[in-house]
Amino acid sequence: MPGSPAPPVAFAHASEAEIARLLDFYGIHWQYEPRSFPLEWADDGRMTQSFTPDFYLPDYDLFLEITTIKPSLANRKNRKIRRLRELYPEVNVKLLALRDVEALMLKYGRRRPTAEGMANVERVEAA
Repeated sequence: MPGSPAPPVAFAHASEAEIARLLDFYGIHWQYEPRSFPLEWADDGRMTQSFTPDFYLPDYDLFLEITTIKPSLANRKNRKIRRLRELYPEVNVKLLALRDVEALMLKYGRRRPTAEGMANVERVEAA
């Protein structure tokens, strides 16, 4: 039903909840982890690795991946994004790294997100 509140979303990290709040504030339609992309397969055809971006912004046809891990630990995620781009060149994906998320929080007057109390955020899914 259009305009009905969406069920609470269980975000994997508090920074995702903060990004969702920012998107909601600006009226940007978003979906949380709506699609997984297969990246590797076993010889028998079974999928062995996939990638699920955190957000999809349908009005922009853009996937967002939020990472708040140290840059030195981000290599695995960067490899997955490179592989996604190789296999699915039509998919538009943007990585928001720790410094990007911190800059957004600073710019919009938010403190750095904490895990307490932000695991579930209620929001209205914009139609």
